[in-house]
Amino acid sequence: MNNINNIIKLNKKLILASKSPRRKKLLDNLGFVFEVIESGYKEDKTNGVSDFRKYAIDSAFNKANDVAQRQEKNCLVLGADTIVVLENEILHKPKDKADALNILRTLSNRTHEVLTGVAIIDTESNRVIENVQTTEVTFRELSDDEIQAYIESGSPMDKAGGYGIQDDFGAVFVQKINGCYYNVVGLPLEMVYTMLKEFSEIK
Repeated sequence: MNNINNIIKLNKKLILASKSPRRKKLLDNLGFVFEVIESGYKEDKTNGVSDFRKYAIDSAFNKANDVAQRQEKNCLVLGADTIVVLENEILHKPKDKADALNILRTLSNRTHEVLTGVAIIDTESNRVIENVQTTEVTFRELSDDEIQAYIESGSPMDKAGGYGIQDDFGAVFVQKINGCYYNVVGLPLEMVYTMLKEFSEIK
């Protein structure tokens, strides 16, 4: 989308408050010019969560706000947080290979939810827009050999739920999805695009 500036005119520096290479690539795909600044916010790893939509949005806001507090007053800061939920429990990034094995065994032959909260903060006006996207993902039955091979690739270790739908091998675990594919990767593009349009000077 090389002519994005003909549709959305931000007139502010756009900052992605994330070190995720997947989110950077997805935002690149929309054609926006932006800077990446890693947030220092540490996610709450507790599992006493009842409202997962609020949890994802709050985490996204806290990531964006940590970066926004350190910027000049002419920026839009975008924060995002993706969580994987199975039977009312958040499956975080694996702590080690054994944890990755347990997580992927748990996801095998079942349907889980992937939620991505997104928050955009205007540092000049303090305006905040927040939203969340949910996608259902169904895994086929996985063999231990498949899981072990995937773990040895190293790919599961930096991903919520221990897998990446965009991975060559991780993709074949997924039998079907109901909802936005890009949400599972880590940034729901249609939702982010629509949110950024709210800050556009072109109406």
